[in-house]
Amino acid sequence: MSTTLHPTPPATAPAPERGWPAVLAVTTGIFAIVTTEILPVGLLTPIGATFRISDGTAGLMMTLPGAVAAVAAPAVTVAVRRADRRAVLCGLMLALALADLLNALAPGYWAVLTARVVLGVVIGAFWSLGAGLAPRLVGARRQGRANSVIFSAVPLGSVLGVPAGVLLGHLAGWRAAFAAMALLSLAVAAALAVTLPPLPPQTPTRPAVLRGLLRTGPVLAGLAATLLLVTAHFGTYTYVTPFLADVTHAGPGAVSALLLVYGVAGVAGNFAGGLRAGRSRASLTLAIGLLAAAVLLLPAFGRSLAGAVPLLVVWGLAYGAVPVCVQSWFVRAAPQAPEAATVVFTSSFQATISLGALAGGAVVDAWSPSAVMVVGGCLALAAAAVAQLAPRSVATA
Repeated sequence: MSTTLHPTPPATAPAPERGWPAVLAVTTGIFAIVTTEILPVGLLTPIGATFRISDGTAGLMMTLPGAVAAVAAPAVTVAVRRADRRAVLCGLMLALALADLLNALAPGYWAVLTARVVLGVVIGAFWSLGAGLAPRLVGARRQGRANSVIFSAVPLGSVLGVPAGVLLGHLAGWRAAFAAMALLSLAVAAALAVTLPPLPPQTPTRPAVLRGLLRTGPVLAGLAATLLLVTAHFGTYTYVTPFLADVTHAGPGAVSALLLVYGVAGVAGNFAGGLRAGRSRASLTLAIGLLAAAVLLLPAFGRSLAGAVPLLVVWGLAYGAVPVCVQSWFVRAAPQAPEAATVVFTSSFQATISLGALAGGAVVDAWSPSAVMVVGGCLALAAAAVAQLAPRSVATA
């Protein structure tokens, strides 16, 4: 079957000043998704106590959405390939509101897991359809800035969304936190309906298009770099709290402060990466290299707060730049099918998150939190080599 693409003419882009409210609406939607996804990290114990389940069983709330999202990204995008993206994104936010409401009212743990499956579908589809909309909303000249704003939702979800949700959970019960997220999701659905212009698909994402992308050198290089980098990051960051407690000897208050410092650095790194993502592949290579250096140096210099703080800042700055740079890589690797490229990015990223956490856990159990930092740093160095040596057709990656 031929994979030749025949893109339809794009819809008239809104004026830049009219497009920014739409960018902010998409950003808030991703913020709601990210916050809902990782909110159980801070509420795991009370949720487990409510349903009388172990921490390991409660942890399914974190592993399930990523696995579902990896499958949903291509499946949903292909299923809605001819639908207006504004209608689909609004529908996905309504689905998120229903998932949050089901979480808030869950009569049993089965209902919570059902809600997390729905969340996984929303994650995969919304990222695939929404993350690459910047040039259609504000024009190509402002694409880098708009991408930075959209991807800032990821660190902001960790820095602002989750702490606020956990605080509300402690004050009014964990169900109240999910009820609040349901209200936010409804508000975002309304904002998307008002601010987004009609967004007919430019190049319908068919299975043949996805198969064609998976046979191109730049996309395969991007997948290899993503596999190594995301495994390295999530294999180490998932266990940074035990590292700080056992090796740095930081108390609970200090650990929370250090993670906040990391999150703020991530926000700054996201904007720096977004502004430079389209200029040279050196931006991504530099970000990965800094991440590798910070992780590798932690076991040696992270034994005190004086050494851990600067390394966590560097780590946060570096990883904050990674998602927007990697997403830009995939889009430039397939300029004829930007939405399909974002699908590949989303699916590979989500699938590897679970792999990284699982691999990191195996290393921690077999050796120590310090050992997982060394292994993760080596994987990150390999990712930097792949990014630098990738086919030159991604010369701007």
